[in-house]
Amino acid sequence: MSLTAIEPLRVLLVGLPGCGKTTVGRQLARRLGLPFNDSDQLIEQRLGCSIRDFFAREGEEAFRDVEESVVLELTQGGPGVMATGGGAVLRPANRQRLRGAGQVVYLRSPPEELFKRLRHDRNRPLLQVADPMAKLRSLYDERDPLYRETAHFVIETGRPSVPTLVRKIIMQLELAGQIPPRP
Repeated sequence: MSLTAIEPLRVLLVGLPGCGKTTVGRQLARRLGLPFNDSDQLIEQRLGCSIRDFFAREGEEAFRDVEESVVLELTQGGPGVMATGGGAVLRPANRQRLRGAGQVVYLRSPPEELFKRLRHDRNRPLLQVADPMAKLRSLYDERDPLYRETAHFVIETGRPSVPTLVRKIIMQLELAGQIPPRP
C-alpha cells in the first residue's frame, strides 16, 4: 500500500558510507509510491566510469564539484526519495540545498557497525586505506555534526531490519505532518 503525501514530498537520506541510504531509500520510495534517485548512481552515469576510478584519476575536489552539480539537479526536481553520497554534506551549499529541498533523514550508524558491513567492500575510495576502522571513526567525527546540521530527523540504524527503518522514517514523516497518519 502506497502512502500519499499531504504536499509533494521529497525525502533526502544522508549518512556515512554503508549506513543503508540506498537500500532504505529504495524501500521507502516504494512504500511511499515515489520515484527513487541515488546521487552516486547518477554521478557514475554522468562520469561514464565508477566513482572509485574518477576519484583515483581526478581527485576528491573534482569529484565534489560533480557531486554538487548532481545534488543541485536532484534538489530542484519533483517529489521523490533521494540517497546522497556520504560526503555530500561536506560543502555548505549542499547542506543548505538538501535541508531546504525536503525532509532530510540522517541514518546514523556508529563506525564499528559500518566497519562490519564494509570491511570487504573495495568500491569505496575513502576506505581503501591501511586502517579502514580509523578512517571510519575520523569520517564520523568530521561528518556527524554536518549530518545533524542538515537533518530534520535522526534515525539510529543499529541492528533493525530495513523494513523497521522504513517504518521509523514513515512514523517521523507522519508526526511532522508530511504524510497522513495511518488509520
